[in-house]
Amino acid sequence: MHLIKGNIKSILLFLILLFSALSVNCNKNKGESSNNLDLTTLDTVAVKVSRTIISDISIIKTYTGTLEGEDQANIVSKIPERITSIKVNVGDQVTEGQILIELDKTGASSQFYQAQAGFLNAEKDMKRMKALYEEGAISQQLLDGTKTAYEIAKANFEAAKSSVELTSPINGIVTAINPNVGDLANPGMVLMTVASINRMKILFNAGEADVPNFAMGQSAEVFSELKPDLIQKGKIFQISKSADIQSRSFELRASFQNTNDKWFKPGMFCRVNVELKNKKNILVVPMESVLTNQNNTSVYIVKDGRAHLITVEAGISNGKLTEILNGLQNNDMVVTVGANNLKEGSVVHISD
Repeated sequence: MHLIKGNIKSILLFLILLFSALSVNCNKNKGESSNNLDLTTLDTVAVKVSRTIISDISIIKTYTGTLEGEDQANIVSKIPERITSIKVNVGDQVTEGQILIELDKTGASSQFYQAQAGFLNAEKDMKRMKALYEEGAISQQLLDGTKTAYEIAKANFEAAKSSVELTSPINGIVTAINPNVGDLANPGMVLMTVASINRMKILFNAGEADVPNFAMGQSAEVFSELKPDLIQKGKIFQISKSADIQSRSFELRASFQNTNDKWFKPGMFCRVNVELKNKKNILVVPMESVLTNQNNTSVYIVKDGRAHLITVEAGISNGKLTEILNGLQNNDMVVTVGANNLKEGSVVHISD
């Protein structure tokens, strides 16, 4: 009897231990499954995607420049004398040879009256000698000598006159008057600007990386921030062959037709848009999908719910789209948002 009871106790103890072991193992497996599920959830990365497409792409750059009239001249003084008269106002229409500014003809630097007196005397001598020659009273040699003296006196007078009577070298409009009557006109000082503004030109600078993309006759669009909707189309007509020593940039010039009301004025700061490159029917991706790490360029593509890092060769970019030369095909799904959280093989969730 005692033996039977002992066996029963042993059996019960064995069953209890077995049940406990099975319970612990079951709970452990449940825990592992729960952990695995949580880990999978944590590894899923939310991303936004876009498809690669075949499209045209162009690079348009904007530069800042200064306007001038197509024909423009600065009126400068040759001698240091006081200004005695300014004969025009800003906006006046002037003709070639018209006197614009007069300087003091009696000043120390002026030779006007001396040259005028010499010319008048030479003119009288010339008339007298001509009459004597016609009467046969003097030789041809004496007449030629008098004529030479007259020509020299005339040239001296014209030079002296041009230094105190400053004239317009072109037909145009007075766009700027810098001094006032009574001011000293120093040599080289710009006193007045005259320009023909039916057509205008814009002077702007570009860096050495952009210069190879410019060409004579290339289209340009000129506008001002004061009236950005007013855009005039023009063409590049001059490209500098050497860079400015200080700025290391190249000067370019483009001409364009002014508006009917001559809204564009010399001296204005304007902007010019120039299309530097244009490619058609090329494979492109959104610029934000392209990852650059040192010399390596890559994108993440999504395939079968996972992200894969693909090395690509990128071409030109216009700030929105980037050309892909190698590495992708049309209609590939590329990651545009969330790429920084990805690694090779990451499970992804595509967000709207």
